[in-house]
Amino acid sequence: QVQLVESGGGLVQTGGSLRLSCAASGRTFSRYDMAWFRQAPGKEREFVAAVTWNGGDTNYADSVKGRFTISRDNAKMTMYLQMNSLKPGDAAVYYCAAGPISSVDKPDLFHTWGQGTQVTVSS
Repeated sequence: QVQLVESGGGLVQTGGSLRLSCAASGRTFSRYDMAWFRQAPGKEREFVAAVTWNGGDTNYADSVKGRFTISRDNAKMTMYLQMNSLKPGDAAVYYCAAGPISSVDKPDLFHTWGQGTQVTVSS
């Protein structure tokens, strides 16, 4: 089983950038598709981006296309989310999760979650 720990969140001004990391423990990281989700106060958790087990394919929510980039380094057992041109609407707790890229609309199918990292965007 894999365990996940997010880092890299913080406070940034509108238009700024952040890079989130999701560090995995356990030897099965490279077997799983991975994704980022986010949840803002009073809102439902929403899909942000996903990457296949080998990094060969990615998927993005329309709201972040062209601004966010998901990647992974299986040798380092780490996944990343580069976030550029941040907007106040991007503010949320960001979670990484292991699960099928084909089911990003069904977060319940993602079997392992990190504890989340807070992203705050000031206007």
